[in-house]
Amino acid sequence: MTSIRLVAGLGNPGAAYALHRHNVGFWLLEKIAVRWGQGAFAAGIDSWSLESKFQSRVCKVSIDGPSERHALWLSCPQTFMNRSGTAVSALARFHQISPEEILVVHDELDIAPGEIRLKQGGGHGGHNGVRDIATQLGSPNFWRLRLGIGHPRTLGLTQDVADFVLHRPRAEDQQAIEEAMGRCLAVMPEVISGGYAQAQRALHRPTPTPERKD
Repeated sequence: MTSIRLVAGLGNPGAAYALHRHNVGFWLLEKIAVRWGQGAFAAGIDSWSLESKFQSRVCKVSIDGPSERHALWLSCPQTFMNRSGTAVSALARFHQISPEEILVVHDELDIAPGEIRLKQGGGHGGHNGVRDIATQLGSPNFWRLRLGIGHPRTLGLTQDVADFVLHRPRAEDQQAIEEAMGRCLAVMPEVISGGYAQAQRALHRPTPTPERKD
């Protein structure tokens, strides 16, 4: 069973983009680093380092799986979304990490805020960051943790997609995304250790439909 050695969260660097929907990959990686940063954050130490050779903010953590401890790299590419593959492939080559040992965390337009999908391989679904990673790795066989942000049409918004992903979620959507990230953290030990089927069962539950009041 192949375990995960590198988790890459996708987003755009800089304070101007930090709260945008497109940056949910960065959000989850920050939470992983805080939870499993080996006490560094509790001590007031920033465990992230900016590695120019990888064009990425990098952090190393250890997560206890069901049977053993797993050390893994966290990467937040600083290349902007469309060139995410440059950073991810550089780190993977240096540490001899195969595509099957990589988990990419990214926003997903095709599922609602609060919903999550975990899958391996497949197409990029129009996501430019995922597209570039597949191109630079020479393989689509990495794992993807897709965090739903919804689509402007299904959310009743008039924005085009490019504008939508580069804005903050509405308050109710932000709450749903935060709850989804909490569920991701709860199953991260299973994901990292290769317990993908168990993690999928926990994550692939539908978002509750609001009760109608007639």
